[in-house]
Amino acid sequence: MPKKVIALLGSPLLDGNTARLLDEAIRGAEEAGCEVEKIEVAHMDVLPCMEFFQCMGSETCLIQDEMTEIFRKFREMDGLIIATPVMTMGIPGRLKSFMDRFQVFYMAKYHRGRSFISPERREKRKMLFISIAGMNLPTVFEGAKMTVRAFGEIIDCPYWDEVLRNDMDTIQDIRTRPEVMEAAYRKGYELGRLLG
Repeated sequence: MPKKVIALLGSPLLDGNTARLLDEAIRGAEEAGCEVEKIEVAHMDVLPCMEFFQCMGSETCLIQDEMTEIFRKFREMDGLIIATPVMTMGIPGRLKSFMDRFQVFYMAKYHRGRSFISPERREKRKMLFISIAGMNLPTVFEGAKMTVRAFGEIIDCPYWDEVLRNDMDTIQDIRTRPEVMEAAYRKGYELGRLLG
């Protein structure tokens, strides 16, 4: 049975530079034998976390929307690819709001002490992070990396590796950097092989 990978696109641009890199990583993971589902987060109809804390004693979220099915998929997945541009030295708001909805996982793990993911499965699950940034600053990815690392800990899918490219305001089109496109493919493929 093929390993399941979820690929999150954090950019609202479905054919932009971030999406192109994600598609290469998906191609790599699929060629390594994985089944990949791409989720375009910015185009989902989900509400932000309202911090009702109802999930403190429950395995479900009080808000009933598309996230109900997403939670199930995140419990079953073997690997995760997150691809996002850096915005205001962090991740885009819709992606952050999506991650915040995993309060259900947070409460299960840290308040009830019963993570949805067993220690054995956590050991095998892996996250690949892909990101681009407009500015050519050495610290431009720090905020985004801290957020996705924390998210990975909450959902028990630890940060494994990354493909990063800054200075996109100058570069403009990622296709002019074939080495970055190749890196995304290679890391997707490697992720798929490790999960298999």
